[in-house]
Amino acid sequence: MALTAEQIAQAGNLVADASTLRAAAASLRQQFAGMQASVVDAMDLRDETPALRVGARAIYLAASDGHCWSVTQDPAHAGAFILAE
Repeated sequence: MALTAEQIAQAGNLVADASTLRAAAASLRQQFAGMQASVVDAMDLRDETPALRVGARAIYLAASDGHCWSVTQDPAHAGAFILAE
């Protein structure tokens, strides 16, 4: 699913408003049908650049080649949100 800048901003608002990252992931799954959302430890993404930072929280975009997932900066190829704090 390709994401627009507006949708990424909307995702940021959902993440900012959620009480926990797990709640944020659930909200993202509900709001963005077809997108996956996962929560990982920030240390796992220490060498990656988030698509968006919301306070202490970070939103990364992930793309899949059908087998493996990787962090992407290209919203046109995003198939998942990865959240870290």
